[in-house]
Amino acid sequence: MAARLLAEGRRVVGFDNVNDYYDPALKEARLAELSRHAGFTFVRGALQDREAVDGLFARFGFTHVVHLAAQAGVRYSAVNPYAYGESNLTGFLNMLEACRRAEVRHLLFASSSSVYGANTRMPFSVHQNVDHPLSLYAATKKANELMAHCYAHTYGLPATGPRFFTVYGPWGRPDMAMWLFADAILAGRPITLFNHGRMRRDFTYVDDIVEAMLRLVDMPPTGDPAWSGDAPDPASSRAPYRIFNIGNNNPVELMRLVAVMEQALGREAIKEYAPLQVGDVPETFADVSDLAALVGFQPSTSIEEGVRRFVDWFLAWRAR
Repeated sequence: MAARLLAEGRRVVGFDNVNDYYDPALKEARLAELSRHAGFTFVRGALQDREAVDGLFARFGFTHVVHLAAQAGVRYSAVNPYAYGESNLTGFLNMLEACRRAEVRHLLFASSSSVYGANTRMPFSVHQNVDHPLSLYAATKKANELMAHCYAHTYGLPATGPRFFTVYGPWGRPDMAMWLFADAILAGRPITLFNHGRMRRDFTYVDDIVEAMLRLVDMPPTGDPAWSGDAPDPASSRAPYRIFNIGNNNPVELMRLVAVMEQALGREAIKEYAPLQVGDVPETFADVSDLAALVGFQPSTSIEEGVRRFVDWFLAWRAR
């Protein structure tokens, strides 16, 4: 998203601690790409460091904040829960406080499809209740939505929380399925297919995510005067607050993804099957009708095209 904003002539300040949750070399390479733009400034720091966040806002006087930082990973949250409390809760609180004091015009913060948790009614709608998360990561993302609503209600901070659905594409995380599968197939190692390969995910190409976010960034919510506490809609509020799904609106079975990747790589995968993991859900499927109605968004990248683009980038990355 930073690259698109910079291409439009906007000034972008990045803030990250470049930790070692995955290879920092990938993060540094991303930063090198962004640093080619004259309008990009990078500040190294941690969200949970209140003084660093306050200093960042004092230095740059932000009008819009796109908050994408978090400790990611559903399964890792069962291994290192404190990292989620520090980054996703304390860090997000620091960001909310800084936005409040700076009177930011719009806070656009990343939520996650994981908040749907034990819900089984498909497709997932932002108007459904999401009070049954299945991982600590999901619980922190739900908490972020609640915290943002509190600040929207109490302080009038306009906040929008898009729920991302299984984002993939060039420069993606090495702990995600696309990278893990491509790396293993090329190395001749087996890939693990959880839920015995019957997982279904609404794989969403990164460019589609970015397009939706760009359409939202200059559209801060103003609040719905018709919102009623007698029949509260979880997706909106009388306060300046909205929730949206950003997904491909077309779930793909894991076995289909593997077949598409095998074709793109020209190699067959060695497959091993495993049961559903703790914190995982068997299927995700985004209802994006609210987003389409507001900004005309419709995902446009097929799984075949998206995987091909990822594989082209991945092969170039390995060969660097």
